[in-house]
Amino acid sequence: MHTTYIDRELSQLKFNHRVLALAMDESRPLHERLRYLCIVGNNMDEFFEVRIAELFTTLRPLEAPGRSRADSQARYEKIAVEAHNLVNEQYAVYNSSIIPALEKDGVRLLHHKDRTHAQHAWVADYFEANVRPLLTPIGLDPAHPFPQVSNKSLNFIVELSGTNAFGQSSNIAIVKAPRLLPRVIELPQKLCRGYRGFVLLSSVIRANFSTIFAPRAVVAYSQFRVTRDSDLWLDMHDARNLRHALRGKLTTRSFGRAVRLEVAHTCPQHLRALLAEHFELQPLDIYAVDGPVNVVRLDALVTLLNDPTRRYPTFKASESFFSESDSDVFARLREGDLLLHHPFESFDPVVDFVSASASDPAVVSIKMTVYRTGSESSLMQALVKAAQRGKEVAVVLELKARFDEETNINWAEQLEKVGAQVVYGVVGLKTHAKLALVQRREGTRLRAYAHLGTGNYNPTTARFYTDFGLMTANPAVCREAEHVFNHLTSSTRLPKLTHLWVAPFSLARNVIKAIENETEIARAGGRGRIVAKMNALVDESIVNALYEASRAGVKIDLIIRGACVLRPEVKGQSENIRVRSIVGRFLEHSRIYCFGNAGDPRIYLSSADWMGRNLFRRVEVAFPVLDPALAYRVVAEGIEPYLQDTADAWLLSASSEYSKPKKSKNPRSAQHDLLSLLAP
Repeated sequence: MHTTYIDRELSQLKFNHRVLALAMDESRPLHERLRYLCIVGNNMDEFFEVRIAELFTTLRPLEAPGRSRADSQARYEKIAVEAHNLVNEQYAVYNSSIIPALEKDGVRLLHHKDRTHAQHAWVADYFEANVRPLLTPIGLDPAHPFPQVSNKSLNFIVELSGTNAFGQSSNIAIVKAPRLLPRVIELPQKLCRGYRGFVLLSSVIRANFSTIFAPRAVVAYSQFRVTRDSDLWLDMHDARNLRHALRGKLTTRSFGRAVRLEVAHTCPQHLRALLAEHFELQPLDIYAVDGPVNVVRLDALVTLLNDPTRRYPTFKASESFFSESDSDVFARLREGDLLLHHPFESFDPVVDFVSASASDPAVVSIKMTVYRTGSESSLMQALVKAAQRGKEVAVVLELKARFDEETNINWAEQLEKVGAQVVYGVVGLKTHAKLALVQRREGTRLRAYAHLGTGNYNPTTARFYTDFGLMTANPAVCREAEHVFNHLTSSTRLPKLTHLWVAPFSLARNVIKAIENETEIARAGGRGRIVAKMNALVDESIVNALYEASRAGVKIDLIIRGACVLRPEVKGQSENIRVRSIVGRFLEHSRIYCFGNAGDPRIYLSSADWMGRNLFRRVEVAFPVLDPALAYRVVAEGIEPYLQDTADAWLLSASSEYSKPKKSKNPRSAQHDLLSLLAP
């Protein structure tokens, strides 16, 4: 019998299996396949840093509320077994598929045993000139304790023969690879006839152990890498200044509790045991890999090769709607709402909107939320210029955007220096909503303009994340956006809103209410219909509402890229629910909620997945697409092609397994079709 819900972590691992399948797909460009392999590695790093780290807290002697330590241990063991299977498959793809394909294409990663005499000499010279001066090998003894090992750094454990220079029997040394050195190094072309040759930094260091420790012989060695808990824990109510408190915490993030140890598959058992004891890890926490432990760094190889013929074909997104005149931006929005569909349509209109607002003398105020904007951001630079020109600039900047904290702190400091008002949202909640609001003096009154989106204000990621953005001068929508900003800056209560659904107050309630409305329509003999697209579905209250809707006869299609705890197609529970995942060239990132509403469809776009953290522990906004023509576009571009996709789609079964659709003579890819339609 099936359980009611699929385990969230197991579902997330299955998503990474789907990404790994792209690395195995020989119809994809070769260098993109290598990138997918690296993406899996990066995803797994974050999975351990965040999800497994959180699970580790339930394995401590103090039992977690609502779940015994034994239950948590059993669950962890099941997740760890699946994680080991995924990592083993990842390295099997690396060794049996990616490396042979690269070699066939004239690219070789040269191991020590594969290098010619001349190549050995070059590597030795490179080591002496660039690596040795930066190394600090530590021989372990009471005066030389085990060195600090930072999160995800490359290290070696080495066993030596004989005694040290002082006649002591200390025989274990630790060598840390310098983080500033490139992990992939190209050999001179004159040393590689007929191919391009590369060596890994790990191989360069390993090849020179004999010179590092001479005259002692190296008995055994292994690469190793430790993944640590990387969440930042702050007492939000005790911190007087969140920015200062967070900056202090960033210095210790790299040394959180160890949650995973990666070693080479050739690592002797006694060295594994020594490392496991030091990092307080169990055998199930150790991952012995057949290849480089820092596989994510192989992404540098794609950059070094710089071969566009082995990448996806470039495309040119549609141009901006606006002319170079600042006033043209606002004149166009007064004509009606604009819908942007990235990356198929350019992100430039959003940049133009903020830049025009910064330079237009009639604009008096700009307010904006910032979550992940990047270290080099034209949008943030425009806000700085706006403040320098005397405009009222207010930025709700989320300092706790995981792994972007330092970038956001730097922007906060730059904005404050030029007089912008910077706040960090609401104590205890992350601000994840994507809103920009501009007030412009037109005649004797102010007129508001807004941008609301499903994705970050980041021009770089907008080139490979799929997202929708709505630009509007609708007075009612802009007024409600103003209420949201006032709520974020002053913590005042939100008034009752007609258009915007705002977490943590009304978003979950309104989603469930909309689902229940479809349930009642179906029970009354009508046609209940729900289609939703998002990154993840894990909130059990919404899952239960969807189950009830299914039992009432509502037809439900869910397009869930990543984790999904809902179990579809179970008789008497979810037989009217179909779940699919789209994993392709672009990262599916838009959130779309569609409710049939008895022939009067309601279409919402949002920054929020249906997850507890989005619905109850973040400030999120879902906004309606009120223009019928634009609502039609959302369905025609954001829903229908994905339901018809047979190339990049995976179908979820009641058994929690994903499978590809039946092969067709003319497979359809939603992303490919949208490129042809919007960016020909």
